[in-house]
Amino acid sequence: MTENLKNLPRLRNSHNYIGLYVVDFGDHAGVGFTGQEVTELLESEQYKDIKVYKIHNAYPDGKVELRGVRSQLFELEMGMFFYSHDIETAKADYKRLVNLAVINSAPTKAKVHLAKYSDEKFVVAIIFPAEYNDELSSWLIESGYKTQGEATGGITAVGQYYNDKPEVLEMHQLLGSDKFESRCGDELYKYVGLAVQR
Repeated sequence: MTENLKNLPRLRNSHNYIGLYVVDFGDHAGVGFTGQEVTELLESEQYKDIKVYKIHNAYPDGKVELRGVRSQLFELEMGMFFYSHDIETAKADYKRLVNLAVINSAPTKAKVHLAKYSDEKFVVAIIFPAEYNDELSSWLIESGYKTQGEATGGITAVGQYYNDKPEVLEMHQLLGSDKFESRCGDELYKYVGLAVQR
């Protein structure tokens, strides 16, 4: 762990920072970036080599647990795919997933597809930014979303889905419920020197 991370400030209301990111800029570190902000920093020439850590857990004394995140993850999509053998089951799974997001917003933007491979193979796909895998998985589990058939997931599964090009019968965009509004452009860059971003 770098010297910058050893000297992170203790946070007030540290539990509010779970799911946010710590960025090590080399000469200093900042706590409390959103995934979208990290993506923008990584896409810039100036900050393309930053090191990124996700706040995995937090304690009442202001300390946080960090997990390193590969910068490539911010360029990728992750997906979960729920298969069924008939259109009625697939439609019911699709409708339940879309309705679930109405009752309890998803933790990030995501696209939901109901797609057909053949008369005996259908899929409900949810595709989202890869850095939100833990949050989206927890959201589905806590919401009690279950299907009857086979399920697959991951980055490779998204690529396979796009390559297979099943017929998309219905689609829906989930808007997500980010706790914090992401800054961009000059507003983001103006504050990268702060130890605590929020």
